[in-house]
Amino acid sequence: MGEILYLILIDPFVQMAELPDFFLQVLWEGFVSGILYALIALGFVLIFKASGVFNFAQGIMVVFAALSLVGLYEAGVPAFLALALCVLIMLGLALGVERLVLRPLVNQPDIILFMATIGLTYFLIGLGEFIFGGEPKVMITEELLLPTGSYAWEVMGGLVIFQQIDIAAAVIAVVLMTALGLFFQNTRIGRALRAVADDHQAALSVGISLNQIWAIVWFAAGIVALATGIMWGARSDVSFALQIVALKALPVLVLGGLTSVPGAIVGGLIIGVGEKIGEIYWGSMIGGGIEGWLAYFIALAFLLVRPQGLFGERIIERV
Repeated sequence: MGEILYLILIDPFVQMAELPDFFLQVLWEGFVSGILYALIALGFVLIFKASGVFNFAQGIMVVFAALSLVGLYEAGVPAFLALALCVLIMLGLALGVERLVLRPLVNQPDIILFMATIGLTYFLIGLGEFIFGGEPKVMITEELLLPTGSYAWEVMGGLVIFQQIDIAAAVIAVVLMTALGLFFQNTRIGRALRAVADDHQAALSVGISLNQIWAIVWFAAGIVALATGIMWGARSDVSFALQIVALKALPVLVLGGLTSVPGAIVGGLIIGVGEKIGEIYWGSMIGGGIEGWLAYFIALAFLLVRPQGLFGERIIERV
């Protein structure tokens, strides 16, 4: 029993102290994953704040956007023109969802809207497979002028390797989240979004168009999905398996709160760093592979303590 407790409670920390450079490497990789998880979660937050809809389709939007980019390039479209066309595709998707899904279902129960996003998920899967096929594709990283080399940092008697694509992914994610945060915090559209999030009926009474706001936030979520698809695709292949990675946003939302942009960032970092440390230092004790489920375990444990998340609003209903 004592040996087991030592392996669980003491030995991992001894390993961190003995190889601090390796520990820094693990922290960096967890940080990059966490930033990208936060970027995915941001798409969920934007849509939920504006419409109260939990968009189950956000994961497949990431895949569809990345496949559209690579597919257009393979069809002979120059890389940056393909990127611009993908922005227009996300705009068309946002307008289509608002017109064909949200508008007919306005004032319906939340579960109906949630089921509609599940239907949208499978529609995009079928459409994506029909147009692009089911084979994994290689992201056009160099064509988009994204860096592909690496840096080595000598520290604490060892080396920490920073992949340039990871640095670019972190920088782009931070810039995009900051820009969206400032846009929705300091612009007229942002104030309208906050009004809609607080009270749909009150927003309507002062002349705010729900349809316009919904189209805008779905378009913003589409841009987030496009950026996420490019970054994840550059780190691996572009395939439908990416939607499984996108579902890591669910525990991020549990930790940060469904309505909080800062919560999405903090929750993403907790999940990204936590699962990477757990996999490296505790994974071998239970057979490895815990990176696939540890995030959900962390979220479940957190739900027992603070169900509304770190930055979520506590809602008290009197009955």
